Amino acid sequence: MFEIVKAKAAPWHLWVVGVVALLWNGFGGYDYLMSHLQGEAYYRQVGMSEAQIAYMAAYPAWMHGVWALGVWSAVAGSVLLLLRSRFALHAFVLSLLGIVGSNGYALFTPGGWALMGGPMTLVIAGIGVFLLAYSWAMTRGGVLR
Repeated sequence: MFEIVKAKAAPWHLWVVGVVALLWNGFGGYDYLMSHLQGEAYYRQVGMSEAQIAYMAAYPAWMHGVWALGVWSAVAGSVLLLLRSRFALHAFVLSLLGIVGSNGYALFTPGGWALMGGPMTLVIAGIGVFLLAYSWAMTRGGVLR
């Protein structure tokens, strides 16, 4: 009546990608928390300019939501990847939406991209795309259940 489906064994790279993703996205979570708990003091500590600090202080409420969505769904996706859950894919989709929203805001806010864009922004987006593609491949391959 019920068929028991056994998932494929996890390849070694799943653990490497999962741990590195958790460390990377965990730092993003730390940055988010420190930004909200210490604000301007934290921004100065990490070397942001006065213009960047003012830009961050002027974020509308919805932008904080987009930022939170990107960060915390990436952390959740990393944990779900290590738990071999197919829901890692869904979490990384949400994370990528957060990345697109944050970058879109910077791109379409006058002077925003000049202040907040740059190579690191592209690295973050690239890692987001990679984690989405990787979790999709692991789901399709039957590794994530």
